[in-house]
Amino acid sequence: MSKFAKWLGGAAAAAVVLAGLSAQAQTPIKFTLDWVFQGPTSPFLVALEKGYYKAEGLDVTMDPGQGSAGAVQRVATGAYQIGFADVNTLIEYNAKNPGKEILCVFMAYDFPPFGVYALKKSGIKVPKDLEGKKLGAPVFDASFRLFPAFAKKNGITKWEHVNLTPQLREQSLVQGTVDFISGHYFSSMLDLKARGVKFDDIVAFRYSDYGMDVYGNGIIISPELAKNEKVVKGFIAATVKGWKDVIADNKLGIAAAKKRDPLIDDALETERLQLSLQTNILTPWVKANGMGDVDPARFARSIKDVADAFNLPAAPAPDKVFTNQFLPPKADRMVAK
Repeated sequence: MSKFAKWLGGAAAAAVVLAGLSAQAQTPIKFTLDWVFQGPTSPFLVALEKGYYKAEGLDVTMDPGQGSAGAVQRVATGAYQIGFADVNTLIEYNAKNPGKEILCVFMAYDFPPFGVYALKKSGIKVPKDLEGKKLGAPVFDASFRLFPAFAKKNGITKWEHVNLTPQLREQSLVQGTVDFISGHYFSSMLDLKARGVKFDDIVAFRYSDYGMDVYGNGIIISPELAKNEKVVKGFIAATVKGWKDVIADNKLGIAAAKKRDPLIDDALETERLQLSLQTNILTPWVKANGMGDVDPARFARSIKDVADAFNLPAAPAPDKVFTNQFLPPKADRMVAK
């Protein structure tokens, strides 16, 4: 055998060893969404599909969820190390579990998607008109769980809750078995549209328009994972790339979501994604400061509002709920204006 052949064989063997070491170096991560695979959560899928997590040394398993409360519990129990959940649900959990706090490390929804929705034909025009009416909502829905705070700020003292599955929520409103429903703006509005209801025939009360200046969903991590700075920073950096890709080309996100759920409606999910970007993510503050961080004064106020809404014994300190220590530099988090 020639020296070159021996060298070539040795190089090939070394490449196999290096590949094996690279595979072994991948840190397994279980990540839970708050809900099913849709347009708004597609940036995570794009980051996974494009290998951004792999490039950070992470072998990510991504699962759909059944609400923010469930996502927080999954992370709290250690079944998942990372989740995507409503930060207000996290505030409640942390207030009730001192010493076991779960941290939000990346704020995705600068404006919350929470709201309640009625049909114009019901005669409901202003929040006070919801007094004594039937509210249809799953018990784990983030908008439902925050409704008492919205009600308090808008002088609503009583209502009747009808527990519904997500699949029956919008249908029940259309059929008239409930007077109004709660849900994410980009979900309920479009799900009603899919049932033949025109946007102009919907009365939407978004909480952020009626005195509730709270935040929405963010990336949360287990207390154990908080000790692994490299993994957390890598996950966030990869996710930011996924978000930038989807912002630049919505079709990437919809294609990634459709691979996980072939039954999704492309046009509907594109509109849902665009609504979430326009109303929750690409806010004036985010355009000026980049994705992921919070305004400290606003965040502190929001925690007090949530503590009041949930009748918590005390509002947790902001640093027990959110930290920006794992965020990439601001320049890397800036998004297209």
